[in-house]
Amino acid sequence: MLEILYQDEWLVAVNKPSGWLVHRSWLDRHESIFVMQTVRDQIGQHVFTVHRLDRPTSGVLLMGLSSEVARLLSQQFEQHQLQKTYHAVVRGWLDGEETLDYALTEELDKIADRFSEQNKEPQPAVTHWRALDKAELPVPVSRYDTSRYTLMELKPQTGRKHQLRRHMTHLRHPIIGDSAHGDLRQNRSAAQHFGMTRLMLHASELRLTHPVTGEPLLLRAGLDSVWQGMMAQFGWEDALPNLPRVEFAASCLQDSGSDQATRR
Repeated sequence: MLEILYQDEWLVAVNKPSGWLVHRSWLDRHESIFVMQTVRDQIGQHVFTVHRLDRPTSGVLLMGLSSEVARLLSQQFEQHQLQKTYHAVVRGWLDGEETLDYALTEELDKIADRFSEQNKEPQPAVTHWRALDKAELPVPVSRYDTSRYTLMELKPQTGRKHQLRRHMTHLRHPIIGDSAHGDLRQNRSAAQHFGMTRLMLHASELRLTHPVTGEPLLLRAGLDSVWQGMMAQFGWEDALPNLPRVEFAASCLQDSGSDQATRR
């Protein structure tokens, strides 16, 4: 059972667990559990994708209950009419807040994108970031005597593939658990000593206009046990007061190692 954050006769939003694929993909033929099929069985009707989250990313996932509503919601995403808020744990210490305007070359998968244009110009990518809290623990990592982490609020203005991960790596503060763009030594240490065994990126909030009623919607997704354990160890329990805590069933705990079929 997935946690349903919001549902009416036109749309449904769920809290996607880390490790889940949004839908069936030939790139992951051995998987048997997917968000779309699970939600369909849970609510007893078909759902239609509106956007995607990377396989290891958790948080708010919105779906339409008809193709027309899904189309209207997709337009809001394409026209940047929604506000998306993520939270992440990154390597090292950051302070303050800034807007990063740094174009990204499109990441192409060797198999899925083999017929795509290979030499596209870098695409504009903008992320607003804010440092919320910091921690330093007496655990040596690499050439350092301690481990330093920062809790970040990230608001992407554009939606490029792996934008948040790549932007934080550009700042030299990669997101913990990012096996593609991050610090592998730091990832291993964070997993071993602090239980951060997944990508520490969570889609916390989604603000949008209801495509049928025109009313404003605020969707929030709670934090899983990995996030809760980390925040308790780092003394960050009060850093995100508006986000509830959630416990996922054992069936939700899939391997989060592959995300080549999904975005951001």
